[in-house]
Amino acid sequence: MNEILRLFPPTFQDRIKHFVGQRWPQLQEIRVRMHQKIEFIFDASICWLDGPLPDKKEAVYILNQLSEYSLYRMEEELRNGFITIEGGHRVGIAGGIITSGQKVKAIQPVSFFNIRIAKQKRGCADALMPYIYDGAYHHTMILGAPQSGKTTVIRDICRQIASFSDVNRSKKVTIVDERSEIAASIRGVPQHDIGMRTDVLDACPKAEGMMMAIRTLSPDILIVDEIGTERDVEAIIEASQAGVQVICTLHANDIADLYRRPTIRKIMQESIFERFLLLGRGRSIGKLTCAYDGDGKRINPGRRGGDIEVDWRAAFN
Repeated sequence: MNEILRLFPPTFQDRIKHFVGQRWPQLQEIRVRMHQKIEFIFDASICWLDGPLPDKKEAVYILNQLSEYSLYRMEEELRNGFITIEGGHRVGIAGGIITSGQKVKAIQPVSFFNIRIAKQKRGCADALMPYIYDGAYHHTMILGAPQSGKTTVIRDICRQIASFSDVNRSKKVTIVDERSEIAASIRGVPQHDIGMRTDVLDACPKAEGMMMAIRTLSPDILIVDEIGTERDVEAIIEASQAGVQVICTLHANDIADLYRRPTIRKIMQESIFERFLLLGRGRSIGKLTCAYDGDGKRINPGRRGGDIEVDWRAAFN
């Protein structure tokens, strides 16, 4: 965790290292707020660091470490509100927002940092793979609430698909990594194992990236994180019509959220997706809790149907 500790002044590094101790594998986030205790979010608990509180000096130090003393070089990332650092960790920032033409021009001063700990968990998608592949790959949507492990799971799905020694199961994969979270590329180099047959469009808008990939990279499978806009939906429909399988994630607390969201309605009406896999939270973070086919029927591996959970088609009529 040296890439995390180096963000803090030396006086804070020792305190944080001692405070976290053996709990680094369970750490999800470190949240730094000026003049407030530093918050640590673990898998099953939330704790605060006692002692001197971070102030403007610490904020400037963290920002300099993030930008390597070149804020101009990181201008675009700062505008987007996050910076990806070595190891694939993502640091969200907040503070005073400067706008121009109703668009964010800069964040200044930066007073809040959310350090999200990236974790590569090889094998965490094992339970999902029988639903995604049963002789052929299916258009699949991974559902879950925030911090349910969607990105970690889809990263492992990518790794497995692009690494199988079986010629039928190994496929060419393209990740459209708009927020640099799946591959977590630094200067074009992925920080995570995403498989030997994977190409990455880093920091590329999802809709544009999917079309670029189809035109230039001839992927068998497209992987994108956190779809939601109408342009995302249109791109997925076009990709499916081009014969490319799509695996994506979507924020959703339950299966019913899909037809409550106007932007997702069209993709449901088009019956693009054949699998909907719901992840749990709390002690079930990253674990499959329910699987559904394209008709909203709950399924088990090797089966095409089951008890009907949601009648989506009736909802759209």
